[in-house]
Amino acid sequence: MPRRSRAEIEAELAAPVRLVEPAPEPLPPPPPEHLSPRMRAWWTAVVNEYLLQPHHLHLLECAADAWDRMVQAREVLRREGLTVPTAGGSSKRHPASEIERDSRLAFARLVRELDLDVEPPPSDKPGWRPPALSSNRRR
Repeated sequence: MPRRSRAEIEAELAAPVRLVEPAPEPLPPPPPEHLSPRMRAWWTAVVNEYLLQPHHLHLLECAADAWDRMVQAREVLRREGLTVPTAGGSSKRHPASEIERDSRLAFARLVRELDLDVEPPPSDKPGWRPPALSSNRRR
């Protein structure tokens, strides 16, 4: 690297320093319209607490859908009972019971996949940022 003269160094030091403003944090995406009010509130809480990549938002939507479906199936079971009559006069398990079970399992797995089953760090510290998902960190 060639040597610089005193005049070049002084001119560089006298030049105004331009500071770059940090880009504002993007607003979290709104919840999908088809979700129940309870799941829309949950969506909003999750996207405000965690830094999610676009593909995580799809998993979050699937989890909220699974919860809503589970609640719908539970309501059908409450109204119609756990069993339904068959053509032969006996009874069998209500099909909604399988929907409830499958939706519950799907929700639990999606929450685990998104690492939402761990407690986020406290947000009372200055400069705090939501945690990244641990499954996406380099190990």
